[in-house]
Amino acid sequence: MNWNEEVDVIIAGSGGVLAGAYTAAREGLDVAVFEASDKFGGTTAYSGGGMWFPCNPVLKRAGVDDTVEDALTYYQSVVGDRTPKDIQEAFVRGGAPLVEYLEQDANIEFALLPWPDYYGKAPKAKTDGMRHMTAAPLTAEEVGSLRDSLRPPLDTDRLGAPLPESLIGGQALIARLVMAISAYPNASLHLNSSLVELVVEDGAVTGAVVERDGQRIAVRARRGVVLGTGGFEANDQMRKTFGVPGSADDTMGVPTNTGLGLRAAIAAGADVDLVDQAWWSPGITHPDGRSTFSLWITGGIFVDSNGERFVNESGPYDRIGRTALGALAEGNLGLPYWIIFDDREGEVPPIKSTSVTMVEAEKFVSEGLWHSADTLEELAEKIGVPSNSLAATVARYNGFVAAGVDLDYGRGDEAYDRAFFGGHSPMVPIERGPFHAAALGLSDLGTKGGIRTDAVGRALDRSGAPIAGLYASGNTMAAPSGEAYPAGGNPIATSMLFSHLAVQDIAKADRALRAIDNDSAISS
Repeated sequence: MNWNEEVDVIIAGSGGVLAGAYTAAREGLDVAVFEASDKFGGTTAYSGGGMWFPCNPVLKRAGVDDTVEDALTYYQSVVGDRTPKDIQEAFVRGGAPLVEYLEQDANIEFALLPWPDYYGKAPKAKTDGMRHMTAAPLTAEEVGSLRDSLRPPLDTDRLGAPLPESLIGGQALIARLVMAISAYPNASLHLNSSLVELVVEDGAVTGAVVERDGQRIAVRARRGVVLGTGGFEANDQMRKTFGVPGSADDTMGVPTNTGLGLRAAIAAGADVDLVDQAWWSPGITHPDGRSTFSLWITGGIFVDSNGERFVNESGPYDRIGRTALGALAEGNLGLPYWIIFDDREGEVPPIKSTSVTMVEAEKFVSEGLWHSADTLEELAEKIGVPSNSLAATVARYNGFVAAGVDLDYGRGDEAYDRAFFGGHSPMVPIERGPFHAAALGLSDLGTKGGIRTDAVGRALDRSGAPIAGLYASGNTMAAPSGEAYPAGGNPIATSMLFSHLAVQDIAKADRALRAIDNDSAISS
């Protein structure tokens, strides 16, 4: 190859994979970060920035009673045998050392964000939420001009809303990592730079072709390439090819998550797994036709095409999404499906977090997405479900509310169900007319299938052997959690941890090679 540039490590992407870029810079490796879009942060910048790292120093300082062994028992009981045990173990055990490593940098600070594990009845589940944290907030003044290069919150990106005064969640995490990386002269960060091809020589990945500002350059990676370019949720053709339900219009992933890194790895011989999977959620449907990740349901019930409940409406969003997918496959559910609620909060659906701010109610009404009626029978006719069935469904549910037990779907049985209600029951009766219905669809936080790796993030070929020089993390790798979503913060934690482990493996090999070179120099 005629190389245009040369570094030790290439990092493709700028979400949680920036933890790997920081590790490379700190370990003395020349590292270049290539981000395909014009902003750093990826989907992480849209998110709440949660990280699931059991027993980390932040939690220990707060006096949390937990052990890594308990966390591992929980995680493996939920994930099962769908992914290799050593990768599961690497994920659970690796979080605390990573946090300790990152906290040594003054730019990086974390804060508690209690968030219950998503399978509260599984062995050793942590129902108080104390395996979860986020980045400490930052003021705009602390970030300065860097903010112009950060992907803004979703409301700003999609609707043009003003930037918030402070950076929180994923915004704060990306800002802190970029600031930490920028302090090292051996690190460079590049926007509008897409990794479009991997260079393979004698079976090893030795660099990449990067399209930067419309020009293609060949960048040599002396030690390795780490792919963290997100999933392919914004690519409808790839979704169709791999059998991922839903639409690119309804994902929370950034528009540049089109699978470039994954396609480059496949062309270089990488094996893949879980490519039909995503991090699912229900989504309220907006007048622009897009359904967005929705949680914090404070009332109402979800009904299918028969006017019947089909799920625990207060359960973890991925489990609701997967149940909806099952009902769709069986033909009992259509899109949209509906949330039915009464007038105690007015005509606006009792969903407190919709990712994108809801516009004026009349726009939802004019698009046929929100309906109201004096009786449940009239409401049923408006949304096209059997009137007697809907009324019977509501009556049955109201009976459960009065009894305090949901005999059909166990709403309120787990800690997560009650997390937004101060630990109390999330069940609210539907009894005050007029009655309302709002359309829901299927959303996702990104695909979770990709390159099959080993426990340090090395990409594997179709025979199961590592591909020299190639690593993957986050949604570009096949998720350690398989077809489950064990807890909030798993996607970002996966990206951060496996990019860190990958670069640690690269740095270890680099030190060994340098030692050999030094010995040879001394001998000669």
